[in-house]
Amino acid sequence: MQQAEILPADMKVLMNHIYELKKGVRNMVLFTFNKRYETYARTRLEHAGIAYIIQPVGNERLNLFFGKKQCLDAIRMMVNRPLNQLTPEEDFILGAMLGYDICAQCERYCERKERCNHDCEHCRCAQ
Repeated sequence: MQQAEILPADMKVLMNHIYELKKGVRNMVLFTFNKRYETYARTRLEHAGIAYIIQPVGNERLNLFFGKKQCLDAIRMMVNRPLNQLTPEEDFILGAMLGYDICAQCERYCERKERCNHDCEHCRCAQ
């Protein structure tokens, strides 16, 4: 008798994201997960022929971007530092690319712009 593979909740979420990507529900996904599952995640994406980018977050966690090549090409150009250091504009673009509610993204953008004093070190607004 073959035993069914028991997946942790994080990997079940990953499998659902892969399913949605393949069905066209999403063009790109950002998935944050525990580093111990990196090999599993890479193997599943490679087996499915899905392009991806992995970035360390800290605390033994990784950000995994995966999806359409065009989206990942933009991510490679834009997300070259921790996500909390993105400019309000970059954060807005990323949220839109991920399919987040556009009105909520607009609200987030306005809040971040109002908080920014245009010489903050973390978001490069002055540059």
